[in-house]
Amino acid sequence: MTTRTMSSKSSTTDPDSSEAVLVGLIHKPHGIRGEVAVESLSEVENRFAVGAQLVLTVPGAPSRSVRIRSCRPHGRSLLVGFEGIDSRDRAEELRHGRLEVDRREVPPAPAGAFYHFELIGCRCIDDSGQELGVVRAVFEDGGGEILSIEDGSGEILVPFVRAFLKRVDVAAGLIELELPDGLIEACRSRS
Repeated sequence: MTTRTMSSKSSTTDPDSSEAVLVGLIHKPHGIRGEVAVESLSEVENRFAVGAQLVLTVPGAPSRSVRIRSCRPHGRSLLVGFEGIDSRDRAEELRHGRLEVDRREVPPAPAGAFYHFELIGCRCIDDSGQELGVVRAVFEDGGGEILSIEDGSGEILVPFVRAFLKRVDVAAGLIELELPDGLIEACRSRS
């Protein structure tokens, strides 16, 4: 139902906003030529193509623009080299970095599908109009996507499946759910 895990740093649902969308996570350096292992969170085909420009945010440092000089698959991740990063020591400085693009650079999701970042911040109500809370995260658990809904007193984990969806209006920031009796109580976090 949703596309891959592209997440947003902001919960705004304004499609014209200039918020950053997370498209990759840097895990660790690889080799001695400045490459890093990147977990791609994007389905955009040329997102990590040579010459592509991304915004890099590394903990403890200001965000900056980086250009890709090389990219190749490596297991479940990509090995990416950036212009100006040509040694393992320089690549080590990128560990735990976040690669982002402006939200306007993300193509629209296919009809009936949603990016995770579009759902974060949406208010959730049940089919009687009762407030359930706000989506704080969307994640996959192996059986499908789960909405993590914060209701002020805790977290409710609700499967994001067609059978439970009455209406999704990301422009209005609203998800209307039609849930079976007892599901909210069963899915409420007790921690």
